[in-house]
Order: sequence, then structure tokens, then C-alpha cells
Amino acid sequence: MKEEQKKIELLQKIAHQLNEAHVQWALGASMLLYFKRITPVFHDIDLLVSEHDAECVRTILLEMGELCPPDPMPNPMYRTKAFMEFLIDSIEVDVMAGFAIVHEGTVYDCSLRGDQIVEKMLLGTEVIPLQSPRLWCKYYRLMERPQKADMIEKALSCGISSQQPSPKAY
Repeated sequence: MKEEQKKIELLQKIAHQLNEAHVQWALGASMLLYFKRITPVFHDIDLLVSEHDAECVRTILLEMGELCPPDPMPNPMYRTKAFMEFLIDSIEVDVMAGFAIVHEGTVYDCSLRGDQIVEKMLLGTEVIPLQSPRLWCKYYRLMERPQKADMIEKALSCGISSQQPSPKAY
């Protein structure tokens, strides 16, 4: 099975558990861009969750895999309130609650808010909430990752991500 397909199937399993628990969550970063047809590759699954659901998500994902030990020297570019990295079926799943980016001495609160879930995609029988590529363009600029931001801007100007996400829109 292709590596991407394994990750997509894992996202579907995770989505089922999070949706059953009524967690406020959204898919972000490169897997979001993959489904929006902006990038052909992604390496892990990045989930943004509301701060009040962070412990619930930890419990759910611990049942599916293992929690990786926190980095003893966390990147000072981030001030995320709860960052958890899981390894599930040999796939890295990053969970961020209270996501925050430090840029030029200013802390930008990038916490998930309900109004940032701009679209929902159906993956098999599971609903996948999506943040907007435009929002991630802003985040990538704050993270000083201009290649990613430029790629999103180019796709948006060409109308690529205005298409329905693959596989099916909800």
C-alpha cells in the first residue's frame, strides 16, 4: 500500500474517534494542502484541536498508538500550549492545542477557532474539518517558510484550491 494511502486511512480512523467524542478539531498543514491539491506530498498528519479538548484527544490517540517524549529543547519559534506527537502505525501524528507562533518577538495566537473551519470533506464515511489554505499561508509566512507560503499563493491565484477537496466534499 502506498505510504500516502496508509496515512489517509489512519486519518479516517482518527476522525471517526474524534467525531464520536464531539471534539472540535481540524486538519492543517501539508495534509490539508494535499487534499486541496496544492502539494503532491505530505509527511505526517497535523491536527489542530481546541484547548478544552486536548486531554480527550490525548486519551483517544494513546489508545491508538504511543505518545512520543517531548523535545527537551523545544523550538522557541512556537509557544503552543499543548503540543503532542504520537506514533500510530509508524505514522507521525502531531496535535496542537493553543497553537502559537513567535515571529520577530511577537506571539501570534493561532489557536483553532470554530470560524476557521471553512470546509468539511468526506473521507469514506468520516467528516474531516478543514482550515483554509489562506490561513496556512499566513502561518507559513510567520514560520518563515516562504516556499510553502508561495506555493499556496500560486495555487490560490490559479484557482487550484477553490476546487472541491479530494476525495469528496462534504
